[in-house]
This record gives sequence, structure tokens and C-alpha cells, in this order.
Amino acid sequence: MLKQQLNLKLSQKLSPQQIQLMKMIQLPLQAFEQRISQEMQENPALEGGKDDSDTYDSEFENDKFEDDYDEGNEVIETDINVDDYLSDDEVPSYKLSANNYSADDEDRQIPYAAGTSFNQYLLQQLNTYRLDEDEKEIAKFLVGSVDESGYIRREIEDIVDDLAFTQNVYTSEDNVEKVLTIVQELDPPGVAARDLQECLLLQLERKDPTPSVSLAIEIIETAFEPFSKKHYKKLIQKFDITEDQLREAIREIEGLNPKPGGTYAGNNRIVEHVVPDFAIKIVDGELDLTLNGRNAPELHISHDYTNMLKGYKESKEKSKAQKDAVIFIKQKLDAAKWFIDAIKQRQQTLFVTMNAIMHHQKEYFLSGDERKLKPMILKDIADKINMDVSTVSRVANSKYVDTPYGTKLIKEFFSESMKNEMGEDVSTREIKKILEMIIADEDKRKPYTDDKLAKLLLEKGYPIARRTIAKYREQLDLPVARLRKEI
Repeated sequence: MLKQQLNLKLSQKLSPQQIQLMKMIQLPLQAFEQRISQEMQENPALEGGKDDSDTYDSEFENDKFEDDYDEGNEVIETDINVDDYLSDDEVPSYKLSANNYSADDEDRQIPYAAGTSFNQYLLQQLNTYRLDEDEKEIAKFLVGSVDESGYIRREIEDIVDDLAFTQNVYTSEDNVEKVLTIVQELDPPGVAARDLQECLLLQLERKDPTPSVSLAIEIIETAFEPFSKKHYKKLIQKFDITEDQLREAIREIEGLNPKPGGTYAGNNRIVEHVVPDFAIKIVDGELDLTLNGRNAPELHISHDYTNMLKGYKESKEKSKAQKDAVIFIKQKLDAAKWFIDAIKQRQQTLFVTMNAIMHHQKEYFLSGDERKLKPMILKDIADKINMDVSTVSRVANSKYVDTPYGTKLIKEFFSESMKNEMGEDVSTREIKKILEMIIADEDKRKPYTDDKLAKLLLEKGYPIARRTIAKYREQLDLPVARLRKEI
């Protein structure tokens, strides 16, 4: 028996240009500027800067160019509506409104950390030591094994094997250990350690031998595990010391650097330079939102290209080469016009989205009190501005806003909601802030357990389970009670 079925499937496919627009919306400001630079290099019909030229001849506007160049009975037609490309040149219409843009006074350069790399810095220091050829090769290999944090995380046995296979240096573990002690004398203190315990010891041994430093060395050497777990009573009993003596020794240890390579200024890494896309100010008690002026570059269609079209129109004899050239020009003009329009859409999307976020979180932006952040998810904003959730996400995840309380990543203003004892929706950010304040004010000699924190929050009207407290605490990068303990 034959069955006839009709299945209807509704699908929406984004065009390549829509995909490009979505990618442009997602770009943070500096990457957006790079995208503009790239487009201008690839498309000579697109030019930057203010267009101060005179108005084009009226007879040239709204014209269609046609030629009757006959090549084997072939009629070639190239339709170009010049008005589509030139009508917006005098006043760039992709600027939303003058008061929506801030002055373009930001530094456009990404700063770099100057100097040599960390490994080069260590190798330069090796030149001050007298080493024989084998020792020098071993030392260089050890320096090459130092990671960005300043540690050598490989076994000595493996290093011996690698020296034989890759450097043709045949040596013993004892010799490598001997050279390692030399490498560990280099700056910064603690470099080339094989674990945290050794790293701390190397730094302590460089300090002046005071009673507290000597005690700190003894603690790290013989009682590292109970120290790391903050079992202070065991340490007091083991070393027969007072709380004050232990406190002084711990202060020496806390002043050490657990990652000696991480703070070296010559690593030649790109220094993150955040340039906010928006600025929010309080003017006469009201919030004022501006969009960074660098989001609205002045772009226009190249006059050279439009002059080429004019020349093509006025020429009496139109060759095949001229026809090919005008088709190329049309493609570039289309691309330039679309790019300028895409910038306009990008700025509209950014401004409308941030404006909705600002008004939703008005109480926070007026006060700076994180406890006043309202529950807000992507859909809340998407519904307000009648846009897709994915579009709001692209704005929130990659953009920063300059506020009276510092520069903030926009996605930080989003949070889920939960009910308090009054049945009101409260932001999880509000709860986390209260949790953070409770922990900050606790007696560090007897820090609150997660169970106790849950009870304290319940007293404040927030019924939260212990496991949720633990999750929020971890998100706030706060350790468990035992590790928050102090003496």
C-alpha cells in the first residue's frame, strides 16, 4: 500500500553577508578597527577620513550605464545606479546621533612588554658563571626546560636521556643535579624549582637569617603538608613555639612568590589593553550612555572609482577591457556600500542593546552597589529590543563599558534569579555579594563552614542549600573554611 505524505519544514539560512555582520557585532573595539583596516586594504573603493569633496554633477546621479559594444552579436549591459553609492557621501549616515559618541581620544596601539624573553634573561645570567662545555650545555638545556611559571616540571632522569639523544651530551643524574643548583641561583629567586616546596625554600634561603626566616625554612622542609592544610595547632606542638612566633614565620612565607617566572616583565607577551565600547556617566542624577567614537569611523566611496565610471559613461567607444573594468568597479562599490551599511547596523545594535541593559540595571549604575543588580538573562534584553538572543550574547560577551565604578565586562551584569523568603525574585549576583561580605567579616580564627554560611543567609531571608553555597563560594574563588583559617 502506497502512502503519500507531505512534510513541511521551515528553515532559515543566514546569507554570507548576515554572517559577516554577526561576526562584526561580536568583535571588540580593537579587533573591529583591525577588520576595518583589512577591508580598506582589500577594497580600494573604500576610503577613510572625512569626505570634503564637492557635490557630484546632478547629470551623473541616478544614471544607468549601458554600452552597445558588439562582439559577436553580444550585447553587454552593466547597470550601475551611482546614486546608491554617492548619496551618503556628504554626511555619513551611519552615525546614529552626535551625542551617542564619545571623543576619539583613545590610544589606538596595543602596548607590548619590552625586553628579552624570560629564558633569554636566564641565559644572559649564565654567562657570568664559569662552566665547562658539558656543564654549559646542561645549564642551557635546563634553562630551556623552565616553564612560564619558573618551574622545571620534568624528572632528572628524563632530562639525562634527552641530553644524550638531542644534545649528544652523555652525563649522569648527579651531574645534572649539580648544574641545577647553579641554575637555581639565578634571578628571580625560586626559579628552576621542581615543585612549590622547593620554590619556597629557594626563596627563603636567599633571605637574611632571622629567627622567623629560620623557623619558616624548618616548617617548609619538615612540615609542609600540615602547613599547606593550615593545621596550626600541630605546628605549634611540633616546633614548641608560640602563636606569635608561628604568625611571624607564616608572614615570611606569605611574602614569597609561588610563580617566580610569572611576574617577569620581559616575557614579550601582549599586554591586554581593554578599550571600552561604551561609557556610562551620571549627569544631573540621570544616566548618560555614549558609544566610543572609534566605533564610528568616517568612511566613504573612493572618488577615483566614481570618476572611472564617469569616464566610462562619456567614452564613445567602449572596449572589452573597459567593460571588464566597470564590472570590477561595480563589485568593489557594492562591497564598500555594504560595509558602510554594516557599520551602521553594528552601531545601532550595540547602542540599543547597551541602552536596554543600562535601564534594566538602572539602580546599580546609579549607586554602584552590586546588591542592587536585578536578575537579568539574555532573553530579558532580547525581548525588550526585539532582537535574537544570540545577538545580545555577542554584544555582552565581548564588550566593555566604562562606568563610574570602573570598566566592566557587560556579561557580568547578567545573572539568574531565585526567590527569597518573601517570594521576590533576587539576583544570584546579589546573593554572591552578600556571601562575599559575610566571609570577609568572619573571624578568621574560626571561619564559617558552608553549613553555617547557609544558616546565616537564611537568617537574612535567602533560603539556599549548602551545596549551592559551596558552588557560589567556588565561583567567587574563595577556599573552604579550613583554608581560610588564620592565627
